[in-house]
Amino acid sequence: MAESEPLLSRARGGSGRGCPEGLPARCSVQVGPGAAWKDLCLEQAVVFIEDAIQYRSINHRMDARSMWLYRWYYSDVCQWILSFVIFLILSLAFIETPSSFTSTSDARYRAEPWHPPCGLTESVEALCLLVFTADLAVKSYLVGWAQFRKSLWLLAYFMVLVLSLVDWMVSLSLLCQEPLRLRRLLRPFFLLQNSSMMKKTLKCIRWSLPEMASVVLLLALHLCVFTMFGMLLFTGEKQDDGQDRERLTYFRNLPEALTSLLVLLTTANNPDVMIPAYSKNRSYAIFFIVFTLIGSLFLMNLLTAIIYNQFRGYLLKSVQASLFRKRLGTRAAYEVLSMTAEGQAHPQGAGVKAQDLLQALQKVQVDSTRKQALLEKVRAHGHGLLSANDFQKLFNELDKSVTREHPPLPEYQSPFLQSAQFLFGHRYFDYLGNFIVLANLVSICVFLVLDADILPHNRDDFVLGILNCVFILYYLAEMLLKVFALGPLGYLSYPSNVFDGLLTVILLVLEISTLAVYRFPHPGWKPEMQGLLSLWDMVRLVNMLIVFRFLRIIPSMKLMAVVASTILGLVKNMRAFGGILVVVQGLFCAVVAGVLCPVGQPVSGSDSGELPAQVGPARQPAVPLRGPGEHP
Repeated sequence: MAESEPLLSRARGGSGRGCPEGLPARCSVQVGPGAAWKDLCLEQAVVFIEDAIQYRSINHRMDARSMWLYRWYYSDVCQWILSFVIFLILSLAFIETPSSFTSTSDARYRAEPWHPPCGLTESVEALCLLVFTADLAVKSYLVGWAQFRKSLWLLAYFMVLVLSLVDWMVSLSLLCQEPLRLRRLLRPFFLLQNSSMMKKTLKCIRWSLPEMASVVLLLALHLCVFTMFGMLLFTGEKQDDGQDRERLTYFRNLPEALTSLLVLLTTANNPDVMIPAYSKNRSYAIFFIVFTLIGSLFLMNLLTAIIYNQFRGYLLKSVQASLFRKRLGTRAAYEVLSMTAEGQAHPQGAGVKAQDLLQALQKVQVDSTRKQALLEKVRAHGHGLLSANDFQKLFNELDKSVTREHPPLPEYQSPFLQSAQFLFGHRYFDYLGNFIVLANLVSICVFLVLDADILPHNRDDFVLGILNCVFILYYLAEMLLKVFALGPLGYLSYPSNVFDGLLTVILLVLEISTLAVYRFPHPGWKPEMQGLLSLWDMVRLVNMLIVFRFLRIIPSMKLMAVVASTILGLVKNMRAFGGILVVVQGLFCAVVAGVLCPVGQPVSGSDSGELPAQVGPARQPAVPLRGPGEHP
């Protein structure tokens, strides 16, 4: 199949037989002038519309079988399965040998980690590799051989799978005793290739490297010059005490001096690095101040500005490319739908029937709220024809934020119930709830201060237990009254109500469990531990949830809500950078685990792989030496 031919030509995906005479060859696969041909064009329009909505490329196969496979591959179920398999293969590193995944990281107290038998993790990994092989096969089939050869990511995907399978077979042939597992270094690639945003971020980092290299070179020159100057300054024929301590602590030799100034560039050891010299002569501080001004305040900010400028330019290009793919997909859908009138084109290519577009939109996999907005726009157009410009403007509605309407309020006939509904649905009732939460938080803080010096098993939690019961009963009453005023669906339509309701139910369950196990609070309420948690643990868990519930005040304060929404948006937009960090950290850990602690060697330093709880007497902390005249 020649991928270089026009997208909507006869040769793309089929032979083009059965096309009516004189019909422009715009439908991808034309099998006849009847209903089957119209259904196929509708399916193609559905695929093009989904590509436009998801900003995907339309350069893929468009025959009936390929479209079914394409839509199945990009379905939510298939993508969730693929994401789970990626998570599974990355999680194998926590239990594979060498592994130190235990409840505590203290080598004196941790138990011997579980070592899975040979073949267990290999079987799971083989299943994951088979899924990745099927993923590569589907992608390669859908884009075609020509596009496969041009895609560096698909070629790298193929090479990684081949190397992983070969290394997997080597592991089995050596009974899992191979000194190094190469495929561990390749596993983060599966996460990288499955995310288009991570690919774009990696490409942007690659584009930013040339301009970043000049600033990094200036930083290296800055470090080297000040390192040599510092070693000359703090080492001389006649040295005082300040110079000696500075030299012996931070400028003993070239590597230590370079490391000290490199850390000072991040201000992590400031002002400790200059205290020995500064305590002897204040003028020595000029050296460190000049170094910090040039390095931290100028060169580091310049590096940040270059990175920001590069990413801003790349973001603009990425948005432009996404909008182009969207317009190309909508135009392709328009061209296909314009061919569905009894096997003949509309007069002068007038446009697309609204009824045909409605049929296509009914099959599109998109958010129900946006789909409903699109359907209403099409129905409002009437039974006329949609021109290309109108068709394009119609899909611009997807870029607009859709305001979700809340369900209608329940209607009560009684005037008393109507007044109660107005009262409990008013925003002042929310303000009262916020005030009660604040009072609960203040009471917890007071008891934490009063009982700070008392051991948990000696505390009398009578008053705090009574207050918690009262506050939790109010939270329950508040939730029920809001459900009465707004209705069950209306109550759940507000995220803040869902947050409050969930925490209220958890608090109620914990409080009932506490009363069932430890009875009702009374003076001197200090019962012995029963069940899984002690009374103090139960009260502490309840108090932590109450403190967490205090976050409900954020939507009530506009400035705080704006800051919180900005932070959440940053977290959402930083997912690609977080994925890059996971990939880099995974590569680093794989190198350390494979080189410093190979598979065939025990994790700990002893021959048996176990570390005794304590060897020899306990090591006492070092006491710093003091000179004459210095006091502790």
